[in-house]
Amino acid sequence: MAEEPCTILVHHDAGDPPNIQALKQTLEKGTEEEKVKAFKTVLMLMINGDEVPGILMTVIRFVLPHKHHMLKKLLLIFWEVCPKKGPDGKLLSEMILVCNAIRNDLIHPNEYIRGSTLRYICKLKEMEVLEPLMPSVLKNLEHRHSYVRRNAVNAIFAVYKDFEVLCPDAPQIIYEFLLNEGDPACKRNAFLMLYNCAQERALDYLNEVIDKVSTFGDILQFAAINLIKKVCRGPLSASERSRYIRCIISLLSAASPGVQYDAAGALYALSSSPTAIKAATSTYIDLLCNQSDNNVKLIILDRLAVIKKENSKVIGELLMDVLRALASPTLDIRKKTLDFAMDLVTPRNIDEVILLLKKEINRTQSAEMDKAAEYRQVLIHAIHSCAVKFPDVASNVVHVLLDFVGDSSVASAVDVVVFVREVMETYPQLRDTILEKLVDSLDTINASQVYRAVLWLLGEYAVDEKQVDAAFTALKRTLGPLPLEAPLEQQDKPAPEQVAVTVNKVLADGTYATQTSYTTTGSKTEEASALRSLVVAKDFFLASTLSSTLTKLVLKLRSMDVPAVVKNSVSAEALLIMVSLYRLGQNGGIHEDADSEERIRLCIHILTSRDNGEAEQLLLVECRRSFAKMLLEQKEQEEGTKKVATVQAQADDLIEVRQLRSGIQFGTGDSKEDDDISLATGDSDRSEAGESKLNRVYQLTGFSDPIYAEAYVSVHRYDIVLDVMVINRTKDTLQNLCLELATLGDLKLCERPQNYTIGPKTKRWIKANIKVSSTETGIIFGNIVYDVAGSASGDQNCIVLSDIHVDIMDYITPAFTTDAKYRSMWAEFEWENKVTINSSINDLNDFLNHIVKSTNMRCLTPQSSLQGECGFLAANLYAKSIFGEDALANVSVEKIENRIAGYIRIRSKTQGIALSLGDKITLKQACKDEQ
Repeated sequence: MAEEPCTILVHHDAGDPPNIQALKQTLEKGTEEEKVKAFKTVLMLMINGDEVPGILMTVIRFVLPHKHHMLKKLLLIFWEVCPKKGPDGKLLSEMILVCNAIRNDLIHPNEYIRGSTLRYICKLKEMEVLEPLMPSVLKNLEHRHSYVRRNAVNAIFAVYKDFEVLCPDAPQIIYEFLLNEGDPACKRNAFLMLYNCAQERALDYLNEVIDKVSTFGDILQFAAINLIKKVCRGPLSASERSRYIRCIISLLSAASPGVQYDAAGALYALSSSPTAIKAATSTYIDLLCNQSDNNVKLIILDRLAVIKKENSKVIGELLMDVLRALASPTLDIRKKTLDFAMDLVTPRNIDEVILLLKKEINRTQSAEMDKAAEYRQVLIHAIHSCAVKFPDVASNVVHVLLDFVGDSSVASAVDVVVFVREVMETYPQLRDTILEKLVDSLDTINASQVYRAVLWLLGEYAVDEKQVDAAFTALKRTLGPLPLEAPLEQQDKPAPEQVAVTVNKVLADGTYATQTSYTTTGSKTEEASALRSLVVAKDFFLASTLSSTLTKLVLKLRSMDVPAVVKNSVSAEALLIMVSLYRLGQNGGIHEDADSEERIRLCIHILTSRDNGEAEQLLLVECRRSFAKMLLEQKEQEEGTKKVATVQAQADDLIEVRQLRSGIQFGTGDSKEDDDISLATGDSDRSEAGESKLNRVYQLTGFSDPIYAEAYVSVHRYDIVLDVMVINRTKDTLQNLCLELATLGDLKLCERPQNYTIGPKTKRWIKANIKVSSTETGIIFGNIVYDVAGSASGDQNCIVLSDIHVDIMDYITPAFTTDAKYRSMWAEFEWENKVTINSSINDLNDFLNHIVKSTNMRCLTPQSSLQGECGFLAANLYAKSIFGEDALANVSVEKIENRIAGYIRIRSKTQGIALSLGDKITLKQACKDEQ
């Protein structure tokens, strides 16, 4: 029973086995409720594979005559699961009675019983039983109730598919039925039958009603779209093809969003004309803006990304319509929309895009918007990328963004000031207005990172007397009075005055009373600025930046034609501030930040020394030159990343048409076809230079084992395929041979193991599919069990297989990210793996290149920063997995005598990737030539 096809599966808790005889007695003499309960127990036993001998005649005699509806429903399940053939393979004689009962139900006056019985006919696979039932089934096509007609069509479809001889003219019958039917569900079922069994008839019907398809129900429209897609891929005349394409275009405005989506996909697949692609894209965009389901929006954005790869010009004309999706309340949708749209910005639409982005930034100031700070940061990134691609728009947006320098979100404020810093270096004509705006914004800044960047900008770009004076005055005002001291404790403050206030009141009984209350008064203290609060709170890095800025301003003022009194006065005030900053750090006796202390002392020394020409050159010239060089390197790095990701083809490359090549027959090997297969399976995404297929073959058993097995492991994105070759090295036939596999990690077997029979000295290939759900080094292990044919003992033999370690490098790809985002992820990720460097490599750069090559990560540190010999090297590495996981690594290594030492710190959001990368680095770092 367990080996027969099973169409029903019901869970049954195995308890004490019921008494079969008692069940038969209940079915024979019990009440209807008792019969229903006993019949359910019998069905549970039979569905779960238990035999109930003699139950068929009991059911025919005592259950079949009943008209109880529940018993009727249970009877249909019983006919489905009960054995219908004897041990000799012939139909049981009792089935004649069953056949008669089914025929009676097919002509029953109750439409529900008719429909349920017709649904059972779809599952009946005995030709001898079906043959006498076909006239009754066909007669149900004329029933008044659509439920009966709908199931009658399904029954005819199932019978025709399995036993065509029982109803050879079924397609013609269904075609005539389809022409006269009015119920949408019945028409859909009939059309699907013709679509699968008689496509010519389905086409005939579609050609007759093709102008009315837009008025059909959505279920029939889906079937029509599928038929058109199937037909248009074959040989068709131009007029027929255009007729079907017009039908698809008419369905783009269907009432059902599902039909619109399906029609747009079909139109894009079948036509390459710009008009058709634009119509399909417009439909996708309308669905993107009108549908409320976020999953639908994400799917549509993915579809638009596919269209953008090959038709960027067509979809670029609809960019502003795509940006309507920014009205979505979900941040993920807005992020993905902006990522999609930024590549489509052109000189023709840049002004409209910038205007929309500025409106969105103003909208983020509303308190009602969810995650407004994060969205504002995304918008700032988008504006930044637009300004880099189209420099003319920088002047339109920089002043808007300057209003957010003091934003409560530190990340947004940092992004703004980084953008402003780049604009000031790139566009000299904007420096004066930006500098004036920055001076006015000093009081609104809250974050130390933003203050440091703004102070650097003031020191670098204040070039004339007016700008230097404005910057110096603003810094003094923001810093507040000297000396800089920590806030006094509460007990050191003067006691506040108490003032008595006397009031006459009338009590409830009409008498008068005097009430005295005391109020506290004190002198109002002005709230300290953010700059002073940060410096007083021991932010000495900010203090050193402030000292450097003051030094630059004084040096610039000394080189100008101003009175000596002014120069000396400004120098004295700057020195007073720097000395106060230095003493603030010395309150505890030892400076808490030695680097900042040394920098402040250096600034004081420069202002008090007469011979400081080299220092002036360093502060006033070399700093700006280094910053310009850094911007140039970043731009080159971004352009290089885009070039790597772009597939380029020469205009004069030879075009190969496989069908026209001489000496080629279909079915023979073709290198071009092999390339297409590689592209389809994803193998082309990773270069395997220097690695042959033999490196992916794992020996699973020993040469002395009776069975030799080896596996070829191939990784296709989210799947691992094992091709296991099993060789029977004995002279016996091995039966019930089963490859039993198990996994460790986020790996999951997709199939149940099967049993095989292998003859003596023969081999068999066994495939096993494994799903991968995360980036983690997994282990596949297992054994082979088998029986020896003719063995007297009957014991099962077992061979334990060697483990297969799945390499994490198959899921890691190099990626690029900005320094700010890298630092943000580094601070956010909680899993860290610290690996001690222990390598025989002596050169620092060689070791870094070896780690980059071994881990398949990208070095984000510019090459210019790695040049030279200083005995120390620090670099940031970044990679991304196919599952979207980020992997960060920081290499900090120094050269001590003739060896190198240091650490590699790995951070990720999940534990698996951090540990797996650490194990990989530990394995690979020892020897440079190991890979």
